[in-house]
Amino acid sequence: MPLAREKRLSQRHDWTLDEINALFALPFNDLLFQAQQVHRAHFDANAVQISTLLSIKTGACPEDCKYCPQSGHYNTQLEKEKLLEIEKVVEQAKAAKEAGASRFCMGAAWRSPRDKDLLLVEEMVRQVKAVGLETCMTLGMVDGEQASRLATAGLDYYNHNLDTSPDYYAEIITTRTYSDRLETLSNVRDAGMKVCSGGILGMGEEANDRSALLQQLAKLSPHPESVPINMLVKVPGTPLESVEDLDPIVFIRAIAVARIMMPQSHVRLSAGREQMNESTQALAFLAGANSIFYGDKLLTTSNPQANRDRALFTKLGLHPETRDTCESDAIHAARLAQQAQQAQQQVHAERVAELAVDVSA
Repeated sequence: MPLAREKRLSQRHDWTLDEINALFALPFNDLLFQAQQVHRAHFDANAVQISTLLSIKTGACPEDCKYCPQSGHYNTQLEKEKLLEIEKVVEQAKAAKEAGASRFCMGAAWRSPRDKDLLLVEEMVRQVKAVGLETCMTLGMVDGEQASRLATAGLDYYNHNLDTSPDYYAEIITTRTYSDRLETLSNVRDAGMKVCSGGILGMGEEANDRSALLQQLAKLSPHPESVPINMLVKVPGTPLESVEDLDPIVFIRAIAVARIMMPQSHVRLSAGREQMNESTQALAFLAGANSIFYGDKLLTTSNPQANRDRALFTKLGLHPETRDTCESDAIHAARLAQQAQQAQQQVHAERVAELAVDVSA
C-alpha cells in the first residue's frame, strides 16, 4: 500500500525552468531518492499498471512527424491497413485482459477522425468496456463535439502527446501546431475524460527542451492522469533514423523528474523498452515509472514480449496494479446526466439574461 498518505503532495502547475533544471542536475542518487519518496506517498511502490496497445488503423497518416513510421511523407516499408473490424478489436481486448492488462489502448493513424470512422470507434469503446477493461484512444486531433461523443460512448482516457518542448516542436512536426495539441487536450478534459499525454526523448533535443516539455505537461490542470515517457525508436526511412542515441541515465533522470513534478500521475515507461536492458528498466521503476505497455507491439514498433515482462516482474518483486477504476454504467450515466443538467442550466441562465435585456429595452 502507498506510504505516508498524510504527506501527499498537491499538484503544482507553476514549475519554473530553473527549478526543473535544478532537479535534473541533482546527484543521481539524491534525485532517485527524492522521486522514490514522492512515489511511495501516492502509490504502491511495487505495483505497475499494465496497458495493451493495438493499432486499429495503420499507415498513410498525413502528418509529417519525423519520428513516425506511419507518416505518409516517408518511405518506411510499412504496410498500410484499413480500420480494423470491431470483432477483431474485441478479440484482441479479451486476449489482453487474459494476459493481465487492465487498460486497452487503441490507436489510429489519422490527423482527425471522420464522422463515419468515429461511429465505428464509439462502438469499439462500448464493446471493449463490456469486456471489463479501461479504454484509451489516440485518434489525432478531436474537437469538442468529437470528444463529447467519445466520452458518451464511455471512453476513459484519450492520448495526445505533446512530443517535445514548444521551442523544438517545429523541428519535429510542421503539419500541426503546439496550440493544436493543447486545444485537443482541453477538449478532452472538458468532455470529462482522463488525459494521457507525454513526450518522446532522444529526438536531438537539448536538455532544456526536456525540462520545457515536463513544464508544459505540469501546466495542464489537472495533471495528465497518465504521462508516457518514450525513448525514440529509430525507424529506417524516417528523418530521425540516424539521430544520436540518448544516454540511458538522462532518460532515467527524466522519469524521476516527471514523478516529482506530477506526483499523482501514472508515469509510463513506454516506447523504447525493447532497446533497454533489464537494469535500465529496473532503474526506471525505481525512479517512479509505474505503468507499461504489455505485449509484442507498440502500434508498429516492437515491445518486450509478455513472458519477458513477467520474468522481469518476478525478478524485481513487482506485480500488476489491480484497480477497480472502470466506470460502471450507473456511474457513467449519472455523470453524463449531471453534465447534461449543467448544460441545460447554462442555456436557461443565458435565456433568462436575454429576456431581462429585452424587458429592460
